[in-house]
Amino acid sequence: MFRVLSYFLVVLSLLFVIGIILWFAINRTNGKIISGGETRRYLLYVPESYDPSEATPLVINIHGFAQWPANQMRVSQWNELADDKGFIVVYPSGMGFPLRWRVSEDPENPGGPEKEVAFISDLIDKLSDEYNIDSSHVYANGLSNGGGMSLLLACELSDRITAVGGVAGAYLFDFGDCSPQRSVPAIFFHGKADQIVPYDGGPSERFELPFPNIPEFVHSYAQKNACDLIPRTVLKTANVRGIYYSGCRDNADVLFFSIEDGGHTWPGGSPLPERITGKTSQEIDATRLLWEFFQRFSIDL
Repeated sequence: MFRVLSYFLVVLSLLFVIGIILWFAINRTNGKIISGGETRRYLLYVPESYDPSEATPLVINIHGFAQWPANQMRVSQWNELADDKGFIVVYPSGMGFPLRWRVSEDPENPGGPEKEVAFISDLIDKLSDEYNIDSSHVYANGLSNGGGMSLLLACELSDRITAVGGVAGAYLFDFGDCSPQRSVPAIFFHGKADQIVPYDGGPSERFELPFPNIPEFVHSYAQKNACDLIPRTVLKTANVRGIYYSGCRDNADVLFFSIEDGGHTWPGGSPLPERITGKTSQEIDATRLLWEFFQRFSIDL
């Protein structure tokens, strides 16, 4: 009996070690920084075409809840576009297990949102020290919980983030309470068949959280930016509709794509497990549309 128990414990220990090794192999990063007393990690991609003599835009792409930088890199395919257009991409890592972004205040662990914002600000500083980053062209975007983090940056770091984007975003704090230094342009994507962050709002099958109604949320964001609140349709396909709010304060326009059959996924990107997240639409390419939108804007420094 003792030998059986010993053998079982050895096997269990080996499985644990193997699991840890596999996790670090999957969740690979290539940079770290100390921010707010915490060790934070990130995955950086610099295209071969990078020229240190030229100011280069920076795209910050943020993973969702229970995801990780390398997976977000694979799903969004930002690197391929960076090779083509010549910008730098960084994929920061959240905290905890599973990894997440602390976008709303937790009474048991206060100060989370402030630490997340400080991390992104410190990360921009670090990359600006190491590369010729064009500080007037720094863009943030993310999936799900990462979309919510992008929105937090629009609220709290509007002096450094030129424009933001959210894909299947989990927007779980009241943006109406924000007082950004400048209005931030934003582009949103959301699937009507999203079962994780429902298009119509309310709790979902997996999370008992007060998700907002997405069209109403986007409209309120446009209202916050003092846009013309009668948007024009800029795209209409079998399953995708794009509407554009213009005439906004600080030229901070708002663009919104609804995907009729889209799940909790990145349109045009690498599919996630469909039985969990739903369909990944290939009718539009969210990454290219994000970049086309982003490059219209800059910050006056």
